[in-house]
Amino acid sequence: MKRIRCHLCSSSQVTQGLLPTPTTALRGHGRQLCSSSLHQQARNTAAHTTGTCFSQNSALYKATLHQQVVRRCASSPRSQGATIDGALFSTKATMAGEPIVHSLFESKTGTWQYVVADPSTLATVIIDPVLDYDQATRAVATRTADSLLSLVKQKGFRVDMILETHAHADHLTAASYLRHRLAREQGHRPSIGIGMHIGQVQKLFGQRYGISDDEYEGVFDKLFDDDESFNIGNLRAMAMHLPGHTPDHLGYKIGDNVFCGDSLFHVDIGTARCDFPGGSAHNLFASGRKLLGLPDHVKLWPGHDYPPEGRGAPVPWMSVQDHKAQNTHLNDGVSEEEFVALRQARDANLAAPRLLHESLQMNIRAGRLPRLTASGQRMLYLPLKLQGVEW
Repeated sequence: MKRIRCHLCSSSQVTQGLLPTPTTALRGHGRQLCSSSLHQQARNTAAHTTGTCFSQNSALYKATLHQQVVRRCASSPRSQGATIDGALFSTKATMAGEPIVHSLFESKTGTWQYVVADPSTLATVIIDPVLDYDQATRAVATRTADSLLSLVKQKGFRVDMILETHAHADHLTAASYLRHRLAREQGHRPSIGIGMHIGQVQKLFGQRYGISDDEYEGVFDKLFDDDESFNIGNLRAMAMHLPGHTPDHLGYKIGDNVFCGDSLFHVDIGTARCDFPGGSAHNLFASGRKLLGLPDHVKLWPGHDYPPEGRGAPVPWMSVQDHKAQNTHLNDGVSEEEFVALRQARDANLAAPRLLHESLQMNIRAGRLPRLTASGQRMLYLPLKLQGVEW
């Protein structure tokens, strides 16, 4: 296990003005699982979540039923110690042009990670992988990333690309670690891809954190143009530009699936914040409408989930139709003016992400470790909060 030591400095030196000052700091083994009681619980929970009755063919009903199975498994005496981390949800390709999808939830940061494979060639991409980081001890670990590697090996996949939807501000990326491991284990090095607008994000935060440009220039192998098409084996994919949360933000459309990062979340949460530098509620509204302009059956796989009380387990995807009818921020009845007012009011009361400074410094480097100092340490920088008192 490697450790990164953080260096403290004044906020005026590095990150003054990074975010607006918040006005309020918010904070089955051997068992028959899918019994009639589970189906009834799923119907009740789906109805409670959205205020709507759902048929057994609805995406929310199926996802909610899956939650009931997960909870029943976790409470089984034969699955003690089970958590919601891991491959909670997998889909098989049911027609040509559709991928195999494995979604893995990292519970400490509420992050969905995706392993998406072409069933005909087993060519694979990994989307938004997480590097474990303990803020109290400053210890970096690879348990979550190693679980992705185990899944890839178990399924016989060949990872060709590691895709980032944007430079995350709430978790550290494992992209560079995974590339290092996969280059050794599968005989070729996967590329790391992100949107073409990452350069402005790297320059901004490189300056704010005092990172020399040679530590972040050229760290991404592929910079996608807006709405650029590419292949994953025999699958056709597209990098959809979805600005709003950040200016560099992408979603990846693969078959009838969009891995939409921090744009749309679960319908009972709504959308991602827009108060980072370069963020825009107007742009996020346009990106949301772009997603909801896709056919109703398309699945939207979010970058995070933060289940509210009463919902239970995280849900890996919902359909365009679900969002158009039920998204609390961006359903079909919400105008741009209403959305912008709502989003800006919410953002004014949000505290900064817990891992904001550590995440940005690592992620503009594509997850590469900071350069060794003369004393042999790898440093991240954290601003002091002086509360208006200086001497």
